[in-house]
Amino acid sequence: MDYNELLERAFSKASSLSKESQDFSIPEADVVPQGSKTIVRNLAKIADAARRVEDEISKYITKELAVPVSIEEHRLVISARVDQKALNDKIAKFFNIYVICKECKKPDTHYASTDRGFIVIVCEACGARYTVKHY
Repeated sequence: MDYNELLERAFSKASSLSKESQDFSIPEADVVPQGSKTIVRNLAKIADAARRVEDEISKYITKELAVPVSIEEHRLVISARVDQKALNDKIAKFFNIYVICKECKKPDTHYASTDRGFIVIVCEACGARYTVKHY
């Protein structure tokens, strides 16, 4: 094979290589309505995907929905009826603000410090550091 044939072969395969496969996706809430309450059965899975503790997610949901929540056996119990789509939107918003890096769009972040109402988020993939308002 000469150079041009190799180049053509490389470009024909490059289109399939250029599609960045991302193995991360924001998990959807497994919601079960029970009377006047809503139960999220997969809180532990959501917290694992976010690499955050369950309490942080519950505080954010409390603030966003303006209703009391509690954690019982790795399940989130919301003291109001909440639509599954609305809850998934709030979870996606949490991930976009507090988990996914603003620079490289990867979920490999952690909190460096919490000071004066702000959280410093550090990306382990690209090293970016930025502050966001505490929930």
